[in-house]
Amino acid sequence: LAGPLCAQYLGDMGADVIKVEPPGAGDETRGWPPFREAAGTRTGAVFLSVNRNKRSVTLDLGSEAGRQAVHRLVARSDVVIASFGPGVAAKLGVDPDTLLALNPRLIYCEISGFGSVGPMRMGKGYDVILQAFCGMLSITGERDGPPVRSPFSPVDQATGLHALVGILTSLFRRERT
Repeated sequence: LAGPLCAQYLGDMGADVIKVEPPGAGDETRGWPPFREAAGTRTGAVFLSVNRNKRSVTLDLGSEAGRQAVHRLVARSDVVIASFGPGVAAKLGVDPDTLLALNPRLIYCEISGFGSVGPMRMGKGYDVILQAFCGMLSITGERDGPPVRSPFSPVDQATGLHALVGILTSLFRRERT
């Protein structure tokens, strides 16, 4: 949720945000219950809660046509927020080296669970995994019971806010230098 939250905050501030979704079901959170049903469609509440103030486009980044379309968007964009699993951005041609070659003024924000370097870089970073990894789960639940996951995804929310701060700082710096 960190990437979608960060993009939503930018949209709340007036940015024109274009969410790129894969063909088929789109963003996986569209299918997470509970659902809102309207106009014959059923959409997950989690998706709705982190995607206001965005436009959406469906692109198959695994195809040449999809890559060319996203590259055209990037050429005239200020910011890209990439929130893929490990190694996926490079495989799809939306990694920093590729996109910065198309638009040297681009601000590329990559959100991942464990960063892009180091021994854990290939690990997936779902909120509950990171709650366990950082020790948060060791302080939740009943004294003699099992750990209890926080119900509101604090790691994703904090990561989304930190990404927003980084993007805003980068935009400010870019305009001054």
